[in-house]
Amino acid sequence: MSQQALQVFFNFPKPRTRVARFALAWLACLTLACGGGEHGPSGAASSGRASAHPGCENHDPLRQALFGELHVHTQLSFDANQWDVRGTPDDAYRFARGEVIEIGPAPTDGGTKPRRAQLERPLDFAAVTDHGLYLGAVSLCRSEGSAVYDSEDCRIFRGELRLPDQGIVGFEKMLGLLGLRSIQPDDAAQIVTSNRSTQICGEDGARCLAQIKSVWQEQILTAAERHNDASPACAFTTFPAYEYTATPGLAKVHRNVVFRNAQVPDTVLSYLDEPDANGLWRWLRRECLDAGDGCDVVSIPHNSNLSNGRMFTVDYKEVTLGEQQQRARLRAELEPLVEITQIKGDSECKGGMYQVVGADEFCDYEKIRSFWTEPEDCKEGTSHGALNGSGCQSRLDFVRYALIEGLREQARIGVNPYRLGITASTDAHNTNPGDAEEYSWPGWRGYLDDTTEERLSVTDATPLRGLEPVTNNPGGLTGVWAEERSRDSIFDALKRRETFGTSGPRLTARLFAGFDLDAGLCESPDLVRRGYEEGVPMGGDLPSASTDGAGEGEGIKAPTFVVSALRDPGTDAHPGDLLQRVQVVKGFVNDDGHFEQRVVDVAGGANGASVDLETCAPRGPGHEALCGAWTDPDFDPKRGAVYYARVLENPSCRWNRWQCLELPKSNRPAGCDPKKAPQTVQE
Repeated sequence: MSQQALQVFFNFPKPRTRVARFALAWLACLTLACGGGEHGPSGAASSGRASAHPGCENHDPLRQALFGELHVHTQLSFDANQWDVRGTPDDAYRFARGEVIEIGPAPTDGGTKPRRAQLERPLDFAAVTDHGLYLGAVSLCRSEGSAVYDSEDCRIFRGELRLPDQGIVGFEKMLGLLGLRSIQPDDAAQIVTSNRSTQICGEDGARCLAQIKSVWQEQILTAAERHNDASPACAFTTFPAYEYTATPGLAKVHRNVVFRNAQVPDTVLSYLDEPDANGLWRWLRRECLDAGDGCDVVSIPHNSNLSNGRMFTVDYKEVTLGEQQQRARLRAELEPLVEITQIKGDSECKGGMYQVVGADEFCDYEKIRSFWTEPEDCKEGTSHGALNGSGCQSRLDFVRYALIEGLREQARIGVNPYRLGITASTDAHNTNPGDAEEYSWPGWRGYLDDTTEERLSVTDATPLRGLEPVTNNPGGLTGVWAEERSRDSIFDALKRRETFGTSGPRLTARLFAGFDLDAGLCESPDLVRRGYEEGVPMGGDLPSASTDGAGEGEGIKAPTFVVSALRDPGTDAHPGDLLQRVQVVKGFVNDDGHFEQRVVDVAGGANGASVDLETCAPRGPGHEALCGAWTDPDFDPKRGAVYYARVLENPSCRWNRWQCLELPKSNRPAGCDPKKAPQTVQE
């Protein structure tokens, strides 16, 4: 295969160490992938600016950074509901727009008042992604007058009938939806898998399927339409969405399904009715992409860090080559993005994984499984039980190595299924999208962490360890480069992968690459215009440059990468932190078949910055803005490669440190002990 293509994805995640937190932005990568015809958009398509007629007053043909949330839950989700969250999709969108709402849990008979919450800064866009799993059953059990409202299973779900302690903190009420009366912690894999109460749904499940359709159309879709501003002001944008919640054996293989506009299927497809992701993608193609009514959709996998290798391990090698290629193409078409970080940990990279060559000091950021015990390496296999802290961990639990696996698949079958741009989200279950500030984080799951003491607690044995509050973090935000704050413009940015993910701060970054890109572009006032005209932006493919007939090793052009970043300005009360460094990460399969990673500082660098743990005041130098250019000195036009940018802030206080400072030193929980939990992060 003589033709190469360089794939560019820009994304900002937030890495963590035990002593520092990184304010991080992940930019989608540039990938050099072998084989013609499978690289996605052509150079012109991926680097050219959209020609759509401006529909918003805030239209910018050179594109602007917009921040949003594509993963949040309300009372319609089975887990949020059983944690006494009562916020609605309307509440979630009001919160995203900057309004004050009440967040869970619901008031008690004793008069406990719900908490009030408000975003410091409104979002530009949002999608409510309630679980399709048990969507109908939850609604039936919470709707007085429904045919099954008074059933025993519904009363168990509502907490009116208490079953004996099951040792599965926070999920006891789930047994009602499952139609079970007891379960052992070792059998917790049955939770959110394939059981369905026949009392609630009927023997054939038809009652729940009908209710799912009703909730989708009458609550989820109507709320999205009600809050989407289609006027020329384009003040706020919404997207109809839901979550496909696959948790086989307590391994997370979840996906958020986000639609472009109101042209959507008339219901949602749940894991209970289609337990194969390939079946989900076929259904989305049939019911949406091929419907001929303007329906468009993306599926965004999340929490691959808890998938026991299942999210990105190739599972179709037993079928014919043609079928393998077809499945890979379908996945690449439906899944152009991946969520890289959220409340349940970071999925960028991890040190010491099987046959991964090269070091990266910032791969320790928010590795949730490492809070408990270091899991066994899956090597080339898979396992289950990650949500319970069990089973192995695979390099393919992490986005960086999934991108490299995509190059390996490209070489094997001629199709790359993992050409992924980056997003980040909170996955909050308190109806509060985008609530990702460290200094004001209210927790994420109803009554289980609604007090400071609960959030800072640390136990030595929690059956579902991912629910131990101090192991969680506020999550992140999705950034897009779009012409305007409209559905079409933002969704086009998602589709072409001109996206980035942050660990919470609203720092911005752009990445351009090209074989003829001026290495002095950082000094140009026309950096953005020239970047689009002379190179390829984040998310695109970069075809190899011609060697003009030069001999072996002569005249080979190497790509130049230009990355610019601006700090998050923050608010008057809480200014954003200074930037520390900008990095380019390169990944490829080496001659030994191992996954090789290289990390290069292209602007800024180690600066000795720190944070005062008694005040959370920053110490040391940093940058308001950074820009750097780097030309790959080891470029090999015969080897596929993927590149992405990473931007880090100076160290700052982690959320638990902020909350520890609100308590007397004599009364601080274990989450305030540096030996129990990290006190700082580097966003």
